[in-house]
Amino acid sequence: MPAPQLFTPFKVGELNLRNRIVIAPMCQYSAVDGCMTDWHLIHLGHLALSGAALLTIEASAVLPEGRITYADVGLYDDATEAAMERVLESIRRHSDMPIAIQLAHAGRKASCELPWNGGKQVAPTAPNGWQAFAPSAVSFAKGDNPPTMMDRSELARVREAFVAAAKRAERLGIDAVQLHGAHGYLLHEFLSPISNLRDDEYGGSLENRMRFPLEVFDAVRAAFPAHKPVTVRVSGSDWVDGGWDLEQTIAFAQALEARGCAAIHVSSGGNSPDQQIPVGPSYQVPLARGVKQAANLPVIAVGLITDFEQAEAIIGTGDSDLIGLARTILFDPRWPWHAAAHLGGHVVAPNQYLRSQPHQYRDLFVRR
Repeated sequence: MPAPQLFTPFKVGELNLRNRIVIAPMCQYSAVDGCMTDWHLIHLGHLALSGAALLTIEASAVLPEGRITYADVGLYDDATEAAMERVLESIRRHSDMPIAIQLAHAGRKASCELPWNGGKQVAPTAPNGWQAFAPSAVSFAKGDNPPTMMDRSELARVREAFVAAAKRAERLGIDAVQLHGAHGYLLHEFLSPISNLRDDEYGGSLENRMRFPLEVFDAVRAAFPAHKPVTVRVSGSDWVDGGWDLEQTIAFAQALEARGCAAIHVSSGGNSPDQQIPVGPSYQVPLARGVKQAANLPVIAVGLITDFEQAEAIIGTGDSDLIGLARTILFDPRWPWHAAAHLGGHVVAPNQYLRSQPHQYRDLFVRR
């Protein structure tokens, strides 16, 4: 039997991955003043033993006001860097899985309550609230406090904050940086005509709307070591008439490719309460496929990928180069083990767990 494609090695830039399974960034809303806590050590630690190829740290704000909620992780000062360093040092003692980080700014979707407390926007004058900033003074949801339109000085400040966070990531020995350009957060807000109503060189035409996200990419790419990948996560569609769509995503992907982007992670939605998403298994894969057919850079597909054969088919048919798992791997933190057993692949397992290999799956585990 040929080896399953899901368990073949792959390179993103110069970063070697053991297989095609990427753990996507997942916000935990469990930080204190931007600092990781013991929850992050437990959460990321057990995912680092999952047999996946890459672990991505959740959206980490580059400025305090760039957090989605008051309990978001940040990487914007010495305290947040030190807290992340403590977590990473512990994980690396027991796992050699490469670690990436998603750097983010929430834009107009900042200053919100925790999801399990409703997730609504918190007013700037309320405890745990602050004034949000965005490309235009357009609220995300009806009744929200409008964000402040970013002027040139604010654009420069945010761009430099991304650079500073990337330099902190390098000091922490992080293997790759992903810029969050999806789900209605700041960089996506600049891209989409729904949220970007500017009449200067950062608004209007597609070229202008792409300008600030590309400036951020260029600045981070220049600041992060050349041998380490910088990737971007995008929403392939707003799922709203007149909004961001696949055609514009392809143009953005091609512009990123020309600038040395190492991979693009294709998600969707998040920029409008009016979105009409056709949710179902693999519902975002056609967006990834469209980008892969038009741009010559690795593509990561994500979204309701839960079944082993489903994941194998996505890679085997060339719809994407890698798959991202989020809620799937929260529900089953050993999903890569189980997929390898089902498909006839192999995964790295810690020495302490080698005895757990079921007798019917010979040579399932590879020692670290």
